Amino acid sequence: MIILKSQTEIESMRRAGKITAAARALAGEMVRPGVTTREIDSAVEQFIRKQGAVPSFLHYNGYPASACVSVNDEVIHGIPGKRVLQEGDIVSIDVGAYIGGVHGDCAATFACGAISREAQDLIDVTRQSFFEGIRYAKEGCRLQDISAAIQAYVESHGCSVVREYVGHGVGAKMHEPPEIPNYGHPGRGPRLLRGMTLAIEPMVNAGKAAIQLLPDGWTVKTADGKWSAHYENTVLITDGEPEILTAPAI
Repeated sequence: MIILKSQTEIESMRRAGKITAAARALAGEMVRPGVTTREIDSAVEQFIRKQGAVPSFLHYNGYPASACVSVNDEVIHGIPGKRVLQEGDIVSIDVGAYIGGVHGDCAATFACGAISREAQDLIDVTRQSFFEGIRYAKEGCRLQDISAAIQAYVESHGCSVVREYVGHGVGAKMHEPPEIPNYGHPGRGPRLLRGMTLAIEPMVNAGKAAIQLLPDGWTVKTADGKWSAHYENTVLITDGEPEILTAPAI
């Protein structure tokens, strides 16, 4: 069942969203050569806790960290550790914060120093595909209107969308109905209603869509070894334009 949020719950989600967006921004600022993925994770956890919130991901289904830090051909769920970032890497960081009974959830892919034009194009296409999708995140549209717009934009730029992992509703639980694929057909899926809060998150591969799960049970990589990018925000359906609850601070 898709949960429509009350005005009180929406205010709580705005608060959680601001903290989550700020944690993502902090992590992005730390992406530079010589930094370990564990250092980024530690900073994210400390920041979220200083805001009076709790990291949503820590111990979620056994996940051992507060942030997912995925490098180059890692699509999602990279476990932070001793890996040292190198010049030219791209780093996808996914974070969540829980406060006031609700979660915020967002992600972005960052350049580590100077990166190739191809890598920058992948980051740009992934980010823009999110904005192409949320053009349809409006009351009265169908869920897969968002999905189809993301897929069309990504594929028009020669990239592929990951199919095994999808966006989702978010609120009192980090993963709520509905599932939001990054592919689909316009006019299908549940009708969008004001009060829905959705984590819309394109996961885009430079090569083919196929992926593989590593033996750690979490890290997902591209099957062909080509690079991948991720971009996500928590979005509120309103009676007008969608509100990005995890929008970066201006």
